[in-house]
Amino acid sequence: MLGRIDHIGVAVEDLDAALELYANGLKMPVVHRETVEEQGVEAILLDVGDGHVELLAPLGPDTPVGKYLAKKGPGIHHVAYQVEAIEPVLASLRATGMRLIDETPRIGIRGSKVAFVHPASTGGVLTEIVQPAEGH
Repeated sequence: MLGRIDHIGVAVEDLDAALELYANGLKMPVVHRETVEEQGVEAILLDVGDGHVELLAPLGPDTPVGKYLAKKGPGIHHVAYQVEAIEPVLASLRATGMRLIDETPRIGIRGSKVAFVHPASTGGVLTEIVQPAEGH
C-alpha cells in the first residue's frame, strides 16, 4: 500500500539556520522552497538519497507547526510515505480503523496531494500520505 519514504518533516524555528546546517553542513542539495499558506509553513525540500528532508518553519505561532514547536520544540515533525493514488490508500486506512486528520487530500508542497494520519493511530508518529504531482 505504501511506497517509499518520501520525506521526513523537520520543524524548525529558524529556517535560515536550519538551511545552513542541512545544505552547507550536511551537504544536502536544496531542490525546492515554497510558502504553503494553507498549512501555515514555509518549507524547503532537500535531497537525501531517493527521498527528502523537508524543513518546516511556521508562518505564525497559531499554525500547526507553530503550536508543535511551542509544545515540543524543534525536531522531527512527521514521516511521509509516497503512494501512487492517495484516495484508495485513505479508504483502506479508514477501513482498518485508523484515525485520519484529513478525510480528503489537500494540496501540499509542489502541488502534491497530501493527507495526515493522527499519531494516536500510528504509534505516536504523525504520518503523512503523499501522492506527488505529475513530474515529481
